[in-house]
Amino acid sequence: MDSQTKAEPMRVLVTGGSGLVGKAIEHVVKQEGGCLEGEQWTFLSSKEANLVDLQQTRAVFEKYRPTHVIHLAAKVGGLYLHMKENLHFLRDNLRINDNVLQTSHERGVTKVVSCLSSCIFPDKTTYPIDESMIHNGPPHDSNFGYSHAKRMIDIQNRYKHILLSTLLLTEEGTPLQVWGSGTPRRQFIYSLDVARLFLWVLREYDEIDPIILSVGEEEELPIKDAIEMIADALDFKGQIVFDTSKSDGQMKKTASNAKLRRYLPDFTFTPLSEGIKKTCDWFVNNYDIART
Repeated sequence: MDSQTKAEPMRVLVTGGSGLVGKAIEHVVKQEGGCLEGEQWTFLSSKEANLVDLQQTRAVFEKYRPTHVIHLAAKVGGLYLHMKENLHFLRDNLRINDNVLQTSHERGVTKVVSCLSSCIFPDKTTYPIDESMIHNGPPHDSNFGYSHAKRMIDIQNRYKHILLSTLLLTEEGTPLQVWGSGTPRRQFIYSLDVARLFLWVLREYDEIDPIILSVGEEEELPIKDAIEMIADALDFKGQIVFDTSKSDGQMKKTASNAKLRRYLPDFTFTPLSEGIKKTCDWFVNNYDIART
């Protein structure tokens, strides 16, 4: 009789599997050969389980018995919804994160990869921001509740909206109204690049400390420039209006990817113009099923 115990297959549960990053990971797993032999992948949506509820969370973990979890699920919204419902974003996201992490611990999950957000970093800080600066000061008021809930993931482990809204408006043929001046600067990353990096983190990155998955700080550009790229990709000839009576939110969130580059110096990010063109082409072909 063979005395060696057969290794348990890796069963990966992706929470928030119907969102932008979840769908990108599903594409890489199913279409780009990202699923290794013997692996089982489940992409969970909120229709199957409400992760705010502990019993539903435990039930879905019992059903799929994951050995690894990629935790993307969150209550999210645009800038003004965050400003209006900061407390609700805090409470719901704290519950989601605690339920997923606690249930993972109870069931002996080998590894959990959690997704934070650039809004968790301090509002008043030096740039570029890096992984060591998460708790150095309060986040921007516009995302206060959501940001603190996301920050708690980092503590518990120890112990991308603008473009889609623009696509919807341009497809509907209305004048394109952009809230804010368009001057805030952001680093945009193609969703499939994020997905490929998530698979690397799942299999290769063994630190508990966070790692920023981002293009370099030199790729930061004004939101206005990204809007114009979308208009070009969709051959949009209508009027683009920047409503300066609306808040701009945080003016910049410049992040350093130096730590990522120490691990993956040769990783090639998709150029923004190419990523936007591919996204626009997908959107036009899938307009009826695209999610806001």
